[in-house]
Amino acid sequence: MIHTLNPEQREAVEHFEGPLLVLAGAGSGKTRVLTTRIAHLVEEHGVAPERILALTFTNKAAGEMRDRVRTLLGRDPQGMWAGTFHAIGARMLRRDAPRLGWTPGFAIRDAGDTEVLVRRIVKEELGLDPKRWNPKAIQGAISGAKNELVGPEEYARLALDPFQQKVAEAYVRYQRVLRDANAFDFDDLLVKPVELLRDYPEVLARYRERFQFILVDEYQDTNRAQYVLLKLLASQHGNLFVVGDDDQSIYGWRGADIRNILDFEKDFDRAQLVRLEQNYRSTSTILDAANRVIAENLRRKGKTLRTENAAGERLTLTEAADEADEAGWITAEIRGRMAADPELGPRDFVVLYRTNAQSRALEEALLRDGLPYRVVGGTRFYERREVKDALAYLRLIANPSDDESFRRIVNVPKRGIGDTTVARLAEWATGQRVPLLTAAERAGEIPAIRGSVTNSLTELGALIHKHAALAGRGIPLDAMLRDIVRETGLAQALRDEGPEGDERIANLEELIAGAADLQQRFDQQDPDLLLELEEAGDDGLRPVDLFLAHVALIADIDQRDPNAEAVSLMTIHNAKGLEFPMVFVAGLEDGLFPLARTFDEPEQLEEERRLFYVGLTRAERKLYLSFARRRRRGGEYMDSVPSSFLEALPVELVEGRRTTRVRERERPFRPWKMAPARSLSRRERIGLEADTGYRVDYSDSQESPSLTKGTRVRHPQFGSGIVAELSGVGTDVRATIDFDTVGRKRVVVKYANLEREWD
Repeated sequence: MIHTLNPEQREAVEHFEGPLLVLAGAGSGKTRVLTTRIAHLVEEHGVAPERILALTFTNKAAGEMRDRVRTLLGRDPQGMWAGTFHAIGARMLRRDAPRLGWTPGFAIRDAGDTEVLVRRIVKEELGLDPKRWNPKAIQGAISGAKNELVGPEEYARLALDPFQQKVAEAYVRYQRVLRDANAFDFDDLLVKPVELLRDYPEVLARYRERFQFILVDEYQDTNRAQYVLLKLLASQHGNLFVVGDDDQSIYGWRGADIRNILDFEKDFDRAQLVRLEQNYRSTSTILDAANRVIAENLRRKGKTLRTENAAGERLTLTEAADEADEAGWITAEIRGRMAADPELGPRDFVVLYRTNAQSRALEEALLRDGLPYRVVGGTRFYERREVKDALAYLRLIANPSDDESFRRIVNVPKRGIGDTTVARLAEWATGQRVPLLTAAERAGEIPAIRGSVTNSLTELGALIHKHAALAGRGIPLDAMLRDIVRETGLAQALRDEGPEGDERIANLEELIAGAADLQQRFDQQDPDLLLELEEAGDDGLRPVDLFLAHVALIADIDQRDPNAEAVSLMTIHNAKGLEFPMVFVAGLEDGLFPLARTFDEPEQLEEERRLFYVGLTRAERKLYLSFARRRRRGGEYMDSVPSSFLEALPVELVEGRRTTRVRERERPFRPWKMAPARSLSRRERIGLEADTGYRVDYSDSQESPSLTKGTRVRHPQFGSGIVAELSGVGTDVRATIDFDTVGRKRVVVKYANLEREWD
C-alpha cells in the first residue's frame, strides 16, 4: 500500500496518533496521502471505518476520496463519514436539529435564495431603499458575522455605524424567517453544528467517541467556524490530520483564515509537521518560476517545490494592444498548438483570469474562430430559472412552512396573482400566525382577496397539499416531479416560449433524471443513504428531503465535465485543484491582477500573489502569461501597466512576445525589473537576450523583427514556418526555420523579410 510513496508521503501516512500538519505543495500527491492514510488506519491499525471522519471542500473530492479508499481496501469503507464541511454539518443537523428548534426535514437556502430574502426584508420589513442599502452587502455582512460565530444579538451590541445597525436589524429578522420556514442557509450548516457541540455536552461526547480520527483536506481554506468545529471534535483525542498549503490560501474574501494553518503547531499540542515538496505535475521551469513568485510573500511557513520532470518550455510572456488583441492571440496560439501536436485537443487548454468580466473578449474570439469552449462558474444548472422554479415547488411540498418558496411559485406560471394580492395574503397570514400556503388554501376567508384570484390561490394550495400527501405515501420522486411539471402548467408555459423554452424543458428533464437516480439508490437500499436515514432519528427522511439537500450542496466545480472537448475559461479561484497541459493566465496588469484595492493592504496583496501562484501551478507542460497595454474599463480605454508580480520571474525562464498589432502600430516593447536567478556576465547576458527575445531582438525599425524559438513566421519565397533555432547577436541574428512546404532553411533575419504570423 505504501511502497510507491516517496519518503515524505510515507512519513505522513505512517503517522498514527496525535495532530499532524501535512504542508502539501501543488501537485505533490496530497489526495494520495489522505486516502492511503485512511486505508492504512483501517488495515494496519484496525481502526473501524465508522471511527473516521474525512472532510474536504467539494463533493467531487469527497467522492474521489471514497472511491480511492474503496480501491485500496478492496471493499467499501462502510460507516466512514466523508464529505464537505457543509454536507457533514447538514448530516449532523438531520439528527439533532430538533434540539435547536428545527425538524430533520429542514430546507437549505442557497445564495440566490438568501439574497432574495434579504432584499425583501430590507424593502418590506425595514422600509429601506435597496438602492441606498444594498441587500447584497447586507447579506455579505450577515454571512461574515456567521462565519465568525457572531450571532444577531452580539452583532447588534457591537454595531458602530449606521450600516452595521441596519445589518443588525436585518440579521434578527433574517434568522426569524429562516426558523419559521424550518430552513438553514449555507452558513448555518457550519454555525449550528458548532452550537450543538458547545451547548449540548452529550452531543459533543457522542461525536468525540465516534470520530476517533479526523482528516481534513485544504485546511488553509477553513474559516473560524470550521476551525472551532474541528477544535471541539479533536481536542480530547488529538488525532487531527490536516493537509493544506499556506501558499494556496486564496479565499480570505469569503472568510478563510490563513492563521488556521500558520498557527496549527501552536493551536494543537504535540503537533508535528511534514512537508510534501516533490511535484508530480509540472515542468521544472514552471516550478522555478512559481517558487520565485511566492518567495516574495512574508506570511508563509516556507517550502520549495521540486520535480524530476524535464525542464520543458520557457514561459511565454506576451504583450497585447488591448483585451481583444489579447484574446485573438490566445485563440490563435491554441489553434497553432493543436495543429503542431495532434494529440492536443481543446480540453487540454484553459484560460485563467482574475475577474469574470474578462471572459467576454475571450468568448467572442473563440466564437469567431469556431473553437468550442465552456465557461466554468457561469450559470449553474441548479440556478437556472426553470430548475429553481421546479425545486421551489418541491421545497414547498416537503415543507409547507416555506414562505420564500411559496413567494417564488405563487404566480409561476402566470395565475393572475400580483404583488398586491401577495401582500394582502401575507398580512392576513401574519395576523393568523400561519404560513402563506395555509393562507392560500383559506383564501376564501380573506375579505381583501376576491374573485378569480381566490380560486387560483385555493387551487394552488390544493395542488401542493395533494403532492405533500403523495410524498408521505412513498410515490417515486421522479414520478412526483414529472407530475408537478405537468399539472402546474410549467411545461406548457415553457413550450410557449419557443426554442429557448425547449432548452429549458430539456433542463427539467435532466432534473427529473437526477431525481430518478436518487430514487433508485433509495429503492436499492444504498448503504450510505440508509445510514443517513437512520441517523436522522425517528422522524425519518423521505427521498424528497434527501434530494433537496443533495442539490443544495452541489458546488460549481462539481459540475465541471473534465472530458468535455472544449477550451475551459474560468477565474483562478475556480481553477483551484485542477490541472491542464496548457495554461494561459490573461490580464496581468496592475489594478486588475493584483486588484487595485489590495495595493495598500499587505495581507490582501499577499493573497493576490498566492492567487497568481495558484494560476502558475495549474500548468503541466506550458504556461502562457499575457497583459494588454490598454483595457476597456467602464466603456473607456485606459492605459495599463504590466503586473508587478511579473518582476519576480527570472528572465532566463521567460520568452517575450508581442502581438502583430503591438509590433506594427505601437512603440517597441521593453522588459522591466525582471532579474536573472543568478548574476550573469555581459557575454552571458547578450546571449541570453538574443535567445529570449528581450532587448536585442525588439527593434524600432522592424528590420530585424524579434524572434524566439517556436515563433511562426512567413517568408516571401518559402511561405510559413516555425523558428527552430536562433544564433548571433543584434543585427547578425540568424534563424533556422522549419517551413511547412520546403523543409528546414537557415536565414539572416535582417535580410530575410520575415513577417510574424500570430505568435
